[in-house]
Amino acid sequence: MPFWSIGELLKASSDYLKRKKIDSPRLTAEVLLSHQLASDRVSLYLHFDSPINQGDLNGYRTLISRRATGEPLHYITGVREFWSMEFLVDPRVLIPRPETELLVECALKTAKDIDRQEEILILELGTGSGAVAVSIAKEIPDCRIWATDISTDALGVAKENAVRHGVENRIVLISGDLFGALVGRSSPLFDIILSNPPYVAEEEWDSLPREVKEHEPRPALDGGEKGMKFLAPIVRGAHEFLRPGGRLFLEMSPHQTEEIVSLLESSGIYDDIGRIMDYSGRYRLVTARKRKADAKTPKSKGL
Repeated sequence: MPFWSIGELLKASSDYLKRKKIDSPRLTAEVLLSHQLASDRVSLYLHFDSPINQGDLNGYRTLISRRATGEPLHYITGVREFWSMEFLVDPRVLIPRPETELLVECALKTAKDIDRQEEILILELGTGSGAVAVSIAKEIPDCRIWATDISTDALGVAKENAVRHGVENRIVLISGDLFGALVGRSSPLFDIILSNPPYVAEEEWDSLPREVKEHEPRPALDGGEKGMKFLAPIVRGAHEFLRPGGRLFLEMSPHQTEEIVSLLESSGIYDDIGRIMDYSGRYRLVTARKRKADAKTPKSKGL
């Protein structure tokens, strides 16, 4: 029986994925073969002419077939890199996106400006895989994070990731819908509240990539008719859980940022309201600070 070398297999599988219109076919082929062989991509090239045994060949073909049908790469491998760490992911949770790292970055910058001896208190609404909460906890040793999600399945994944990265003692995982998860609990006032809530509008659903709408959990994406089903309630309720001077950060679609800024301005509760661009130069986050008693009329700005 003729054998397949690593090089031959990579070429054949990447050509196949290209015909199936899968993005980055060569990279995908390398990642999946590395996963099958429990090695890294560099090792593939160090052993480019080495044969593949039949068991690994069969397993790899299964992985390639799954990807060719549109199943997300990170669900197949079971991991996703975020903030230079590996997080466990599966169909119970949304796959963390690179742009969401901006939430972590903003939280870290804000935390550095907090001059207080007590631990920094952070609330994340809709933690999903826990990637944001865990990343922040790893970077800020003197913080405690309350992380909520309406999905108990998602909280299970978040707990696994917190344990995996050794921060489970500083993250409180709570089941519930937005601020409703805190009802009946002696929750503190938080220095930072952040969220990447579902914000895809109904009219946008059909235009999503097939692998997103057919494989990722719809409740983690669907923001209702105009995409504001969760964003608006967060804006209305956050002030009750923020310290005076506390900071709110919300991720959303660029076209939603102006409306959210208007809601924050009209509330009269916030100042230093602004929009923050992502790494591609599009407004991705909206931020606001809860006014102190002597604060002046709020003004908005683009950052």
